[in-house]
Amino acid sequence: MLKIGLTGSIGSGKSEAGRRLAERGACVIDADRVAHGTYAPGSEGFAALVREFGGGIVEADGEIDRRRLAEIVFGDADRRRRLTEVVWPLTRRAVQDEMRRQEAAGTRVFVVEAALLVEAGWRDLVDQVWLVTAPADAVRKRLAGRGMAEGDIEARLAAATDEAAAAAVATVVLENDGDIALLRRRVDDAWEAHVAPGLRGSGA
Repeated sequence: MLKIGLTGSIGSGKSEAGRRLAERGACVIDADRVAHGTYAPGSEGFAALVREFGGGIVEADGEIDRRRLAEIVFGDADRRRRLTEVVWPLTRRAVQDEMRRQEAAGTRVFVVEAALLVEAGWRDLVDQVWLVTAPADAVRKRLAGRGMAEGDIEARLAAATDEAAAAAVATVVLENDGDIALLRRRVDDAWEAHVAPGLRGSGA
């Protein structure tokens, strides 16, 4: 099974790239969604986050309030570090479990979409790293279009993917400097260059 780490900053277009990879036949999982599951009520992660950040992060329905948690940690490097020390190891374990399930099921291409793949130390989990980049002005415009306030945008970008570090280990760099159709074509080109030959060689 070929394992790809798909990374890129918030607003870069990596989710669109992930959708195209899924259309090409890959199993794509979103590390953010996996992470959310690691602090479900009653879990090890839930208890650890409440110890770290207090009961104020728990909503009336008993779930962690992710918006409140984000407000606490973004813009504060120490609190962000404390959050990742809880969540990243648990998420890595869950991603590895899913990798094993997919491999046992015969999946040929597995993609984990993770904005902080390199920062989390997950390079060893994948065979290839695909980095999606976009011009900073375009990213800010996209995030503003989602209703995000300027201060929140800057805080998120400050905590975003270290593109230089990711580019240093990337197999593929997808520049999202045009429309969605162009990005999808670039994903297709990368698939043909870096994925399809292996699939043909395996007889898949």
